[in-house]
Amino acid sequence: MAGRHTLPIQSSPDIRGHRRRAQLIPSGRRASLFAYTCSVPLILLVIFWQHWQLINRLEGGGEYTALVDDGRFDTFSSSYWADGIQQLSNVVQFVAYESGLLSNDDEQDDDDDEAAARRPGSSEDQSNNDLLTSIHIDHGHEKSGSIIPFDLSVNHLKLIEKAPGRPPTPPLPARSSSASVSEDFLPVVRQSDLIFRWRHHPKPASLIADATRVTAYRILVRRLNDENYLLWDSGKVPVALKDEVLTSVQYGASSPPKVGEIVQWRVVLWDMADEPHSSSWSKLAIGPGEENDWKGKWIVHREDMRTFSADSSLNACSRWRKRRPLPMFRARLSSKTLLKITANEDDPLVSGLLVVSGLGSFRASMDGVPLSTSGPIDPPFTDYSKRVMYRGYDVTDFLTRARDSRDDIDGEDDHSHVIGITMGSSWWDHRPILTKSIVKFDLLPRGPVTVMAQLFLSTSKGKMHVVLPTQDGEDVDDVWQVSRGHIRESDLFTGEIVDLGVMIDMDGWDTIESWTNTIDSSMPEPNRWIPPSLYETDQSFQSRWEDISIKAGAKSPKERSKKSDPKILASPIGRLVPSEIPPILPMERISPDEVHNLGSGRWLFDFGKAFSGMLHFDEGIPPPTVPDNYPRGHGFKSASENGDSFITVIYGESLEMSTGDINRVLVAGLGLHDGGPRHVSNPKGYTDDISCFPPDHDGILSQRDVFVIAKEKEQSSRSARAHFRQPHFTTHAFRFAEVCCTKDPPSGVHALLYRTAVPNWGSFSSSSVLLNGGYELVKNAMVSNMLSVQSDCPHREKLPYGGDLVANSPAALHFFDMSAFYKKTVLDWLDSQWDNGAYTETSVWQDLNDYAGIGQGAGETVWASAPPVLTVRYFQHYDDVDFLGMSAPNHIRWLDFLNHEFSSGMKKKGFAGDLKGYEGDGSGLGDWLALRDRDTWLTHTAFYMASARAVAYISNVLGDKDTQQKALAHAEVIRTRISHLYLKNGKDSFDFPEGHDFATPGPEMSLFSRIVPGEKRCIVLKNYFKRSGSKWPGDEEKLFLNELKNKTYIQELLESGELTEEDDTYWMGWSQWQGFNEGIFGIRYSLKTLSDMGFHHIALRKASGFGFGTPEYMLRHNATSLWETWWRSEDLYSRNHPMLGALAEWMSSSVAGVALHPTTTGGRKVLYWPRFPKSAAMIQHASAIQGTQIGDFAIAWRFENLPSNRSQYKSAAVKIRIRFLIPPGGKAILRLPLPTSQRTKVWMSKSDHFPDLFHVRNDAKIKCKQRRSRRLGFPFSWEYDRKKKEWFKFISGKAIGTPCESFLFGVMPLDAQWSSHTEITKDIFEMKDKTIMTGMYEIIINNWQLEPEVEGGGRLGNIPEYFHRDFNAGPYCEDRDTFNWHINDATHII
Repeated sequence: MAGRHTLPIQSSPDIRGHRRRAQLIPSGRRASLFAYTCSVPLILLVIFWQHWQLINRLEGGGEYTALVDDGRFDTFSSSYWADGIQQLSNVVQFVAYESGLLSNDDEQDDDDDEAAARRPGSSEDQSNNDLLTSIHIDHGHEKSGSIIPFDLSVNHLKLIEKAPGRPPTPPLPARSSSASVSEDFLPVVRQSDLIFRWRHHPKPASLIADATRVTAYRILVRRLNDENYLLWDSGKVPVALKDEVLTSVQYGASSPPKVGEIVQWRVVLWDMADEPHSSSWSKLAIGPGEENDWKGKWIVHREDMRTFSADSSLNACSRWRKRRPLPMFRARLSSKTLLKITANEDDPLVSGLLVVSGLGSFRASMDGVPLSTSGPIDPPFTDYSKRVMYRGYDVTDFLTRARDSRDDIDGEDDHSHVIGITMGSSWWDHRPILTKSIVKFDLLPRGPVTVMAQLFLSTSKGKMHVVLPTQDGEDVDDVWQVSRGHIRESDLFTGEIVDLGVMIDMDGWDTIESWTNTIDSSMPEPNRWIPPSLYETDQSFQSRWEDISIKAGAKSPKERSKKSDPKILASPIGRLVPSEIPPILPMERISPDEVHNLGSGRWLFDFGKAFSGMLHFDEGIPPPTVPDNYPRGHGFKSASENGDSFITVIYGESLEMSTGDINRVLVAGLGLHDGGPRHVSNPKGYTDDISCFPPDHDGILSQRDVFVIAKEKEQSSRSARAHFRQPHFTTHAFRFAEVCCTKDPPSGVHALLYRTAVPNWGSFSSSSVLLNGGYELVKNAMVSNMLSVQSDCPHREKLPYGGDLVANSPAALHFFDMSAFYKKTVLDWLDSQWDNGAYTETSVWQDLNDYAGIGQGAGETVWASAPPVLTVRYFQHYDDVDFLGMSAPNHIRWLDFLNHEFSSGMKKKGFAGDLKGYEGDGSGLGDWLALRDRDTWLTHTAFYMASARAVAYISNVLGDKDTQQKALAHAEVIRTRISHLYLKNGKDSFDFPEGHDFATPGPEMSLFSRIVPGEKRCIVLKNYFKRSGSKWPGDEEKLFLNELKNKTYIQELLESGELTEEDDTYWMGWSQWQGFNEGIFGIRYSLKTLSDMGFHHIALRKASGFGFGTPEYMLRHNATSLWETWWRSEDLYSRNHPMLGALAEWMSSSVAGVALHPTTTGGRKVLYWPRFPKSAAMIQHASAIQGTQIGDFAIAWRFENLPSNRSQYKSAAVKIRIRFLIPPGGKAILRLPLPTSQRTKVWMSKSDHFPDLFHVRNDAKIKCKQRRSRRLGFPFSWEYDRKKKEWFKFISGKAIGTPCESFLFGVMPLDAQWSSHTEITKDIFEMKDKTIMTGMYEIIINNWQLEPEVEGGGRLGNIPEYFHRDFNAGPYCEDRDTFNWHINDATHII
């Protein structure tokens, strides 16, 4: 049993491959006779006691009864004998410890050295331990404490040593350095942003009484490579009980580290027993914060700068082509300069910090070695005219490592170094497709590809030297150069074109061996190294901002200051700031599931799920072949005309049903395509007249990479192909990739999943394949869209929309640590806020749906309300008061704008004040892509209310009582107005006055957001169940039914209620109560309202429904990521879009039962509220983990004693076992559902010790991975037979949806030493919440009565049982007085 403590049977320094220091009988210590003589009787006694407890524990017995199902899933049970053996092992080990047979060093029993390095808080090696003595930490007791700090961060940024999906190191130049960087991401912060944070977890086997909370901390900061130079020692600082959990500590020395310094830091925490535990050392750098900290200037290729002259007669596309191939920059740090700095032996070099930024995107290298695996969008996407981020790299090893001897270069020795910067286009110098495009490139800042960099060198005596600033001079010692490189084109929407011949010719360009101070005439013209020019623009930020503001309607043309005609058309570049988020890194390396031969040298790779990234050729590119005719989309006309050879890769998420090729239309960049083979959404030739449309994309703007070898380079083609591994400056959304054209399938092909490298925090699993599958669909879509902004889809637009953030930020906050990411997101919106206070729809204004807003530059009200709403949710999770104070003035300006303009703006949009004549079809986006009518007046107005509530919440935290009271009054006036109008017609269905109880999101949003008055809560809820479904007339669904020729399939769908027949015509339909009809916002409101108000079983039925309008419908059509719509689209709507993804957070919070408490801040307190179905037929177990700023909270529950006959799943009395974990310093409110039987008894137990959670979690992951490999998930798919032109059902298990059980059930009761058994039955029947503190808990509910599910009116019907006048809607309707929104409630703001 991996990770369990075992007694060594022989003396050995290495037991089971572990690094162990235990001896069988340590020297100088002898086992007592008592321990030897008493151990065997003690063991027998304990085994007898455990067996007796197993039989009699609590009431009802049978706690270990296996859950047996219909064979679809594995049996979830625990082996009594295995656990008995484990208990014996634990007792033996206990005796061994007590007798001196083992030392305490054996407590950390990692599976191997690599696992030990991964263990949070226990990764440092002996050398780090030795360093402690120099700063006076007691080495002998630094690990004695029971609370282990981990996940250290500064300004919410964590050091990333190695990206999880980092591919094998590519071939490096022959004379590259043997040095390397030790991390993929080094946090860089300004001096004012030195705010330290960490999380913590309990030490295995620690007493819970000791680990209840942190009582003191100590932070130590030292220089890198200078262990004796302590910059700051906070000393042991007590944490007062009233402070609950410490969430952040500001750097406290009188003077901060110098700009350019690299420092290390660690934290020591003391537990309740006053025992300390230290973290490992982490690392950060202090970067330039002010303009005068920069000596470098923005530099460009001189020919690129000329293309932005206003005098040029060339059009935008011709100018863009002249800037291709893309430039590369390099600089030499001469040994002469280095010698001046290091000449004093008493003041050696201790660190080197290279800071770099580049627009569009950059990858830095030194002496031939890449400095990170990042690149696709680095710096992150912002309004580059406002704010540009830079990265920092620790290059100390390159500068201090003794290098291999080599010949002198230009008369110098071997101590010179070369910095290289490879460039891509990214969002800065993209292909200028300016017509018909969804993305409005002309509204984005742009200019020639440009770089700014400099190198900080620090010595042991604290001297700081700035060298190699980017400049345009020709200093003979330290100089920057620029050349055209091997990337002919890079584009986020069209892919990358790489010239492999040029790449091999320039091999080693960033090493000193290839350096020349003079222009090398031996290189062809584009690839010669020349001095750079400075970036130029005569367009001021103010003039650009005024132009954009006037276009948006946020400023009148009369308000423009003096208009000037710029001579240089390049945009101004904004202020430089350290990177606010982790970079986009390879987070997973994926092997193909299948490889198919499509003929003509074309190979289809299927990677099993959709994601963003690119292919990686581990063994290089195979030799290309030339087919008679290139398949559509794979041709490259200019290369063919030149006789060049090439390989193309086309990416996509699905296959075109009529051809079997990749469906390029569904992933067409910018929404530009000609409809594909079927030409349904667009006619053939639609893209023919679009300027700068790539000629080889055959009418569809495709996700495509091309790797070219020019005819004259054929002799070096083998070397070139062998050296190439992957594109770097683009990402593609795909599950499938076509490689063309090669004789044999390329070997060693993997896919790299790229996303912003925020840590995973949350998880969910259950016994339900459908719930698990839906959860995975959402997460895969979310992961695909985390590319420096949270985008809507990762291929068509890649833009950050406010509405998507409002809808899906709860899910993202469950999945990931979004502390850095969402801070950056809000900052993006603050940068884009108009001078009149209005917020935009997207964080960089794109004029996409402004028609749906109230005017004057404001985005649609829901979308534009994202910044204040997200800020409140951010604070609930991360407790960053400084950020709250910084953003508050902007949110207040937005509310002031709404207060002045909302009424008149709505009137201009045709909304009458009393809603007379309104039928739910007003201007606005509302509950976007719902199947019902969208009530846009309600969503506009409710989010005006939400903005006011958000300002009130923020002001309350900041102590601004005046603003708080005003904002709260505004919010209440708006709520009252909505309530008055929507109850005006007397139907109590909470619909607009002339409504027909059909629009969304009326009652569900108003109940969840506490808009409905408390006294009307029950009647509105009951009337909600009057709603019913409807048939669906969608085109693809009609085509599907027309081509479903097997009558058996038709009959099955009719019997299940998925189809209805009307006048010999079959119709699919959407359901209200067995599926979804809601849009982007209504999903969350519907599920949460039902679960919170006593109808969780109905919410479960919606989420685990089948047929059209459900996640199951997507799964049966081979989806691996969430679709943009509930209906199937083959040529228009995205199949990788998290917009409808609110159900994922509902699964963790309601199905499993863990969510942040509505009133908590910083994630200190959670609400444990598991909800159970009426019948066990729907779900038998569920579990979730919710990461927070202090640590991980986890819960799991399962039915036990289920009958073997599944027909009794709706009538049996069963046992429910619940386990939950509260980390040190955490707090939980426990709320359990009201039992339906008076026979039900509830007991709660608490462990005395924390188990070894690390190993148990790891074991659970391994078991889950094994189950997924057996494909125990969704069981079938609809496939299309292209020859017969008909659909058929293909029975084949998939990994997606595979049920896995929680690690909490890997710790059995005896392991956890359960104690303090307390009956809480009375509290549960009285519906009393219980406050629970740190610990590991188990609850046993005996005699829980299962019940039949309500039948209702069928799949398309309503639920008459629930809106019957005499129906008792349950106890959750009785708390009228608590139904108002409270100012510290972040969850129900909207």
